[in-house]
Amino acid sequence: MKAGIIGLGEAGALYAAGFVEQGWEVVGFDPVDVPTPDGVERAATLAEAVRGSALVLGLTGAKAALAVAEEAAAHLPATAVYADMNAAAPELKRRIAAAVGAASSAKFADVSVIGSVPKYRHRTALVASGQGASVVADHFGSLGAPVEDLGGDPGAASARKLLRSLFMKGLGAVIVEAVDAGRAAGAEAWVRQQVAGELVDGDATLERLYQGTFKHGERRSHEVAAAADLVGELGLDARLAEAIGHVHTLAARPEGLRDTSRVTAELLAGYEGLATANIGDATDRLGLLDSGIGALWPGARTVGRALTVWTRAGDNQALHQAIKIAEPGDIMVVNGEGDVSRALVGELIAERARARGVVGMVLDGAARDVEVLAEMGFPVWARAVTPAGPYKFGPGHVGIPVAVGGVVCAPGDLVAADGDGVAVVPAERAATVLAAAREVEAEEARRRTDIRAAAAATPGGTS
Repeated sequence: MKAGIIGLGEAGALYAAGFVEQGWEVVGFDPVDVPTPDGVERAATLAEAVRGSALVLGLTGAKAALAVAEEAAAHLPATAVYADMNAAAPELKRRIAAAVGAASSAKFADVSVIGSVPKYRHRTALVASGQGASVVADHFGSLGAPVEDLGGDPGAASARKLLRSLFMKGLGAVIVEAVDAGRAAGAEAWVRQQVAGELVDGDATLERLYQGTFKHGERRSHEVAAAADLVGELGLDARLAEAIGHVHTLAARPEGLRDTSRVTAELLAGYEGLATANIGDATDRLGLLDSGIGALWPGARTVGRALTVWTRAGDNQALHQAIKIAEPGDIMVVNGEGDVSRALVGELIAERARARGVVGMVLDGAARDVEVLAEMGFPVWARAVTPAGPYKFGPGHVGIPVAVGGVVCAPGDLVAADGDGVAVVPAERAATVLAAAREVEAEEARRRTDIRAAAAATPGGTS
């Protein structure tokens, strides 16, 4: 028997190993350079992994699931079962089933994992629905995995998974909130003790749920978003589910973006009103963006913590992704590769950003809707203005160091901007630079006073 495993991440690798242990021929495919499990043949193409397989497992993540199924369907044997094991909305599972059915005679199974794969490995409990559910139950049952065969249509198993996720992902979100609040209050050990006392396996369960929320934050945020949609479709209030998803979205932020201990709200407040010229003088004129990047409207001024974005020229898909994880006090710093042919930002994306608490944007690229941005009072610094709108295809990256206007800006760095331009201060130096810049400011004020006093004392001078 041959099994084709599409996606050799953590779950895919564990299931591949399980089928190898049972004597199956296992062929895996993954375009990413991840390790190949022992005993698994690595296919060069998806088609190679699928051909001749009695069972094909889709474990690529929900975002790629439909496209992968459409590509695989053309190569599925008529007797095969295509089992999509991604956590996804029921409607997506139905679309995948339709794609498989349109291109092949293979059966489709909607399979949801119910439990911890790292803990139970290939013996983790499953729920399955769709035409191929009974076959999946037989195959995974041989591995020692309990499988609940729901029969019925594709999407039924996913709905059960999402209902369970409301509790499990909600529990992880509550633990993250409680532990982080305890840390901020100087009582983390006490909070951990209280939480662990209520959990089976105590500290081990707490740590698994806490660390898992950060490790899998991006994937789980999509899963909980699908659960929130399901709650809404059932006619219930989805606000709690949406809040759970928000915690997972924040957990997915890179470590530098989650850590606000160096550039605190108090430190940002200390920079309010401080001229970028004074900051530049205090940093030996380093960290100042080139003069090609300027404010789009007179009087624009802001200071914030860098939420960094690197995007393909003329494309703002990554900016939309960044807004989803933005927090109050963030300023978006975007490497748009200096392209000025298309605007990365306009009034609508600015409104969305402002609603998330973003205090401004700095673009090594172009913007548009200048008059509206001024009316909104939303500050933007850019290299140019153009009415041409952006592409929205990607690629792009959020939360990595970026080069903007000749300066490297890391996630979480302090960024101050005014009519003179933009200054970037590394997070670890923000406190010392503030003190030095305020000294520069005070010294300039003293010298201006002396100049005016001297002028007033000189015959023919002015007071």
